Amino acid sequence: MIKQLAKFGKVIENAPLKEHNTYQIESVAKYLCFPESISDLKELLAFIKKNNLKYFILGNGSNIILADDYYDGVFIKLTALNNLEIYDVRDTLFAEAGVLLPNLVAETVNHNLKGLEFAAGIPGTVGGAIYGNAGAYNSSIMDFVVSVTAIDQDLNIIRIPKDQITYSYRDSSFKKNKALIIVAAEFALAKGTKEASLELMADRLNRRRESQPLEYPSAGSVFRNPENDYAGHLIEICGLKGYQIGGAQVSNKHANFIINAGNAQNDDLVALINKVHDEVLNKEKVDLIIEQEFIRWQE
Repeated sequence: MIKQLAKFGKVIENAPLKEHNTYQIESVAKYLCFPESISDLKELLAFIKKNNLKYFILGNGSNIILADDYYDGVFIKLTALNNLEIYDVRDTLFAEAGVLLPNLVAETVNHNLKGLEFAAGIPGTVGGAIYGNAGAYNSSIMDFVVSVTAIDQDLNIIRIPKDQITYSYRDSSFKKNKALIIVAAEFALAKGTKEASLELMADRLNRRRESQPLEYPSAGSVFRNPENDYAGHLIEICGLKGYQIGGAQVSNKHANFIINAGNAQNDDLVALINKVHDEVLNKEKVDLIIEQEFIRWQE
């Protein structure tokens, strides 16, 4: 099987996944594949479906909580889909799904294009960012998307204009239609200056370093901010900063971050997230919406 999968890109058998998810959960996949082009991915999916194999699509492994047992299937990581083209005449760019957001931002800034500076510190990929409409500082990735290229359930490569995509705060229609696999996107930006963008990025990155526990494995903000409030504020006033279950802990630096404080398991993280949710609901009567996704292999 490994020789057949290797036709579509690099493949690792019985692959540890600790370095492929930002919580650093110790999981293992029977096969970990890195398709090197959109056509490779399409052919890999055709092979998987023909052979009735299980598969899971992964970007940079942020914003998810992996199961910590053995995945008897094909884990597909898209970070080798990293082509990026900038069209200065039109102030647009085309980026494949595996392009890391910090790299995307750096390239646009080098071309004196502004708008994506907010994403410089987000450790995700273009595909994952669109899937969850990632954002920060009152900006979101979908604000700048023109269209999304995806592979549908029949393995057709389709272009979806922005006006056919439903999205909102930290949400998109791709979350509801998981049969669509994002493989690329087109963005439209505005003219700016490299100096101004670098100054803005430095400010945003410094604020992240000061306010977020970047020295620990985490998956970013756990809950969406409710209207007219902040999830971190609600968690803090419930006295949950530092609260710990197993190796999972509510950060003392930012209450809406849960960190892997030492060999956290999936069950630790899930239990702590549910504990925080229930405490805030009981004490503050706010039903926080979980931003991160729980991944269970049996699903």
